[in-house]
Amino acid sequence: MLYDFLIANRAELIDRCKAKALLRPGPFGTKSEPLHGIPRFIDQLIATLRIEIGDTGGSERLSGTSGASRPMRSDLGEAAGLHGRELLSHGFTIDQVVHDYGDLCQAVTELASEHAEPIAVAEFHTLNRCLDNAIADAVKEYAYGRKLLVDDETYAMNERHGSFVHELRNHLGSAKLAFALVRNGQVAPTGATSDVVVRALDALSVLMERGISETRTGIAGPVRNKLVPLADFIGDTYRAASLEALAQGRLLVASEVDPSLAIDVDPVLISSALLNLINNAIKFTYHGTTVRLDAYATAERILISVTDQCGGIDVHTQATMFQPFVQGSANRTGLGLGLPISRKYVEACQGTLTCRNVPGEGCVFTIDLPRHRLALTTARGLVGGRGRKS
Repeated sequence: MLYDFLIANRAELIDRCKAKALLRPGPFGTKSEPLHGIPRFIDQLIATLRIEIGDTGGSERLSGTSGASRPMRSDLGEAAGLHGRELLSHGFTIDQVVHDYGDLCQAVTELASEHAEPIAVAEFHTLNRCLDNAIADAVKEYAYGRKLLVDDETYAMNERHGSFVHELRNHLGSAKLAFALVRNGQVAPTGATSDVVVRALDALSVLMERGISETRTGIAGPVRNKLVPLADFIGDTYRAASLEALAQGRLLVASEVDPSLAIDVDPVLISSALLNLINNAIKFTYHGTTVRLDAYATAERILISVTDQCGGIDVHTQATMFQPFVQGSANRTGLGLGLPISRKYVEACQGTLTCRNVPGEGCVFTIDLPRHRLALTTARGLVGGRGRKS
C-alpha cells in the first residue's frame, strides 16, 4: 500500500527530491538549504492516507478537497504556503515552487516502479489531490508575497525619488527668491541675501553628490557631522526662510540665541530639516500672521522650535503627519514629504522631532539635539579652541 511504502522510503524520497532540485539553477548559496516543504508534505500525505484507509473521515481538514469551488483551510495548505514564502525569501523563482512538488510525484512513481510496488487508483487520486492543493496554495502564497515585495520596493523608490525632488525644489526656491532681489537691485550683490544664494547652491551640490552616490551604489552617503555655532545656524536659516515668508504674506520672527551654544550635526541635513519645518509653517499658517523660530538650551539638550498659527490640527492628522505622502489639508501643492524628510534628517543627526498641538492656535514643531558649547565665540562663529558638550 502507498501508505506503508511512503513510511518505509521517506528518507529516500526526500533525498531524491533534493538531488533533482540541485540539478536546477538556483540562487547562490542556497544549494545546501533543506527542502522545508517536501518532508512536511510527505508526513501530511501519510496522515491523509491513514485517515482514508480507516475511513474515519476528516481528511479534508488535513489536506483539502478536490476541485472545491471555494478554498478551505487545511494543514497541508498552510504548510505549502509556508514553503512558498520560504522559496521567495531564498530568491527562487515561482517555477521552483511547482517543480518541488513535481519532483516528489516523479520520485514516488520512479521508486515504486523500481520496487515493483503497485499504487492503487484511489491512493493515486489522493496523491494527486494533495499535490494539486499544495501547488495551488504554495503558488498563491508565493505570488502574494512577491506582490507585497514589489509594492514595498516601488514605495521605497518613490519615497527616495520624492525626497530628492522635494529637497531640490526647496533649495532652488530659496536661491531664486534671493537672486531675484539681487537682480532687481533691491539688495547689494555682496550682502546677506547673496549669501543665501551661495548656501542654496552649496546645498544643491551636496544633494546632487548624494543622489549620484545613491544611483551608483544604493547608498546616499555618510552623515558628515561638524560643530556648528547655533546662533550662526539660526541666523542663516532665518535669512533664507524669511524671503519665502515675505513672498507668502507671512512674517517670520526669530528670537536671540545664546552665542555660546553649538550643535554637532550634518549642516546640510539639519538645515534642510529646519527649512522644511519653516516652509511647512509658512504654508499652513493664516495669512498675515506670524511664524516663530526659537532656539535655546535646557539641561543637556538644545531645542529648536517652529511655531505656526494654523489654528491647530485634529488627532488623526497629528497621528499620520510624519508618514510619507500623507497630506493633512486641502492644500496639495506639496508631495507630503516635508515632515517625513525632516524627521529622518533630524534622527540621522542623533536628534528627535516632535509636534505639539495647541488647539485653536497652531502647532509647535521641536527639534531636540544634544547640547554643545563653544570655547570662544564671536558674533560670527568659532574664533579659537574646540567645541565640547556643556
